[in-house]
Amino acid sequence: MTRIIADISVSLDGFVTGPGPGPDNGLGTGGEALHTWAFSDDPGDRRVLRAATARSGAVVLGRRLFEVVDGPKGWNDTTGYGAGEVGRPAFVVVTSSPPESVRTTDLDWTFVTTGLPDAVRAARERAEAASSHSGEDLDVVLMGGGATIGSALAAGLVDALTLHLAPVVLGAGTPLFTGGTPRTLVQRSVLATSTATHLTYDVVQ
Repeated sequence: MTRIIADISVSLDGFVTGPGPGPDNGLGTGGEALHTWAFSDDPGDRRVLRAATARSGAVVLGRRLFEVVDGPKGWNDTTGYGAGEVGRPAFVVVTSSPPESVRTTDLDWTFVTTGLPDAVRAARERAEAASSHSGEDLDVVLMGGGATIGSALAAGLVDALTLHLAPVVLGAGTPLFTGGTPRTLVQRSVLATSTATHLTYDVVQ
């Protein structure tokens, strides 16, 4: 069964970027430290990354994050979601209007202009189609940014939440949680590596 999984790296003080994020500054000042684990040689980190990308039938992201990953300092052949791993999923972007052009044309992009629930629905359809093709259950992964994940949690769209807790205090940036509907979480797994603590929770609706 296809699940909706919110998956994001976060600092100890709750930020998913450093100050001043954008197409020319990626994850903001100091924000690259959040993703040290994704480039680590630690066997635990490699196992987490491999499992996450292997289960991804489709990925949802917000427009601001899209502008970063599609920007001049964004994804390329060696960096980006699923780079170097098994295949690459379809990507669904929540936006008010599609961009005039896309730099990373080798990826499968869909732009949904009718809101987050419709974007998640479109991603689920893509993931279920990929599941049928592969014979394996594949999930929809909400990769961010923080506002997209926060909105999805508040709307009751998320089945599981995975946090990659980085040992860094950023002091400022984009917060992951800014209020909203309370949710009860059930802890399912904890893996501590040399670069992060990987936490997975089921979301109780």
